[in-house]
Amino acid sequence: MSGRLLRLVCTAAVAAGTVLAPLPATAAPEPGTGERPVSELLTDLQRLYRQAEKATETYDATEEKLTRQRAEVERLDTELTRTRIALKDSRGAAGRLAREQYQNSTALSPYVRLLLARDPQQALDESHVIGQLAQERAKTVGRLTGTEKKADDLARRARKALDAQLTLVARQKKNRDDVQKRLRDVEELLVSLTPQQIAQIDELEKSSVDTAQRALVPSGALGAEREPSRAGDRALRYAVQQLGKPYRWGAAGPESYDCSGLTSQAWGHAGTPVPRTSQEQWARLPRVPLDRLRPGDLVVYFPEATHVAMYLGAGKVIQAPRTGEQIRVSPIASYPVLGAVRPDGDQAPATEAR
Repeated sequence: MSGRLLRLVCTAAVAAGTVLAPLPATAAPEPGTGERPVSELLTDLQRLYRQAEKATETYDATEEKLTRQRAEVERLDTELTRTRIALKDSRGAAGRLAREQYQNSTALSPYVRLLLARDPQQALDESHVIGQLAQERAKTVGRLTGTEKKADDLARRARKALDAQLTLVARQKKNRDDVQKRLRDVEELLVSLTPQQIAQIDELEKSSVDTAQRALVPSGALGAEREPSRAGDRALRYAVQQLGKPYRWGAAGPESYDCSGLTSQAWGHAGTPVPRTSQEQWARLPRVPLDRLRPGDLVVYFPEATHVAMYLGAGKVIQAPRTGEQIRVSPIASYPVLGAVRPDGDQAPATEAR
């Protein structure tokens, strides 16, 4: 990404309210002598947020599997319908064959007529007709048998696919309930804090991020600045257009996003589909060292890969942070970095591709 575009992005980020906003509190506890240290409160709050995001990514993974399973059920149902129509046709043909055999049962069979034929040519003609009849009957019976087997197999597969879909629906509900519980835990902690405690937590969190950022960026761990690929540039531009929109768990646009919803949609709009969840993005996309980062790459956080952001350049990322916040530009060291992945692999930077 050019320096000019980066400056425009940062300006837009500030305009969209990308600074850490104080977390809301609707009630304050009675003051007491046993107030917990701010560092301990921050640790608890960050833990609850991580648990909520992990639950969200689990929900997203189940949602993705459910979408694929519904498509498979629909495909099998369509194929089963076509097969049942073909089976009906095969049974109709078999019925006509049975009626023809019954109607010919009182007359001389073709084999007897062949034996009684006086003219050799007539005998050959009769033999040819008998062969054709036998082949047609065999084909009709074969089609009927094969179609019946196919219909039975498809029916079993369709039932199994539907059972799997129902299992995923139940799992999705359980995942949704888990996310909501985790968010209630966050809310309960926030409600218990005074405005002063919230301000102190925000200040301590910002200070911790600044310290981590100073340790990472000046060290040269990110390497030299690089240009994005064409696809990476398109993904970045899509992400920039979402600045200021709210985080919402399980969302993938266009009005709100969770962390992996933003990155998957950005790269999807760039023409490079990626997995829906941060964990799958980490597991399935090509890894890239931090000192080879270029704009558009995805930065994955925490040991369980439960958060993801898009690298903007100059030590910054675009991310959908967490519930109650908006998509914003943040320091790359906002959370503990696990590593980075590159959705378009070895595609050349845009300046080299031209």
